[in-house]
Amino acid sequence: MLKLRDGIVELYRKVATSLPKDVEDALKRAFEKERDSVAKENLRILLENVRLARIEEIPICQDTGIPVFYVKVPRCLGQERIKETILEATRIATERIPLRPNSVDVITEKNSGDNTGIDFPLIHMEETEEENLIIDLMLKGGGSENIGCMYKLPNTEIKAERGLEGVRAVILDAVLNAQGRGCPPYIIGVAIGGSRDHVAYQSKRQLLRRLQDFHRELALASFEEMLTQDINRLGIGVMGIGGDTTCLGIKIEVSNRHPATYFVDISFSCWAMRRGRLIW
Repeated sequence: MLKLRDGIVELYRKVATSLPKDVEDALKRAFEKERDSVAKENLRILLENVRLARIEEIPICQDTGIPVFYVKVPRCLGQERIKETILEATRIATERIPLRPNSVDVITEKNSGDNTGIDFPLIHMEETEEENLIIDLMLKGGGSENIGCMYKLPNTEIKAERGLEGVRAVILDAVLNAQGRGCPPYIIGVAIGGSRDHVAYQSKRQLLRRLQDFHRELALASFEEMLTQDINRLGIGVMGIGGDTTCLGIKIEVSNRHPATYFVDISFSCWAMRRGRLIW
């Protein structure tokens, strides 16, 4: 498993030090279209930061986040061995890249120093009929994690009823409450329906989707596009200082729900949407 371990270390390096092409291209388009001079300058600085991080192979952001793995494991491979390999690669990557040690024990308040601990990194595994091992990695910053939230519809406080119009209301409310605290322009993942644990899982997983990955259901694809435009009209802008671009894209998933429940979970990514894939 040494080659797999080294492959995961390199996946860490790639994800920590370079943005996916679709995200970088979206930032470049935002820079070209931005009308506010201060926001435009901040976008220029972000893009220069991306360029330098890639060239010098240093992390894009000092907060290298919570490592979140989504792993599809062929039946012939043992999940426990894969988990152990990920943990070993995490320890090596923390030292070599380096990653900021972010794993803190809730009871003792001690930092493990190597980004491992109880459910750290987060590793989601599912068995697959595929021949290849597929590992998706997201480095999820703490600032954007803090502004994620869940709503239960109907919500009388903001007059949001059940249905897509109510979903629109709570998403806009979440963005207005977040303002610039999660380092916009944001990419936003949303999950509707299901149980509380399921929508929380699904909303974060939507952040793995490329910005050009439009929903298979035409109604939801249109809804995603409309919401992106609505959010950008709020004027929160880059880092919350105002401007035309608050959101680079929003990705939505739905699941069937119990008649008595209607949950909407919203996950935010900062402008540095760090994700990547290893196929083994």
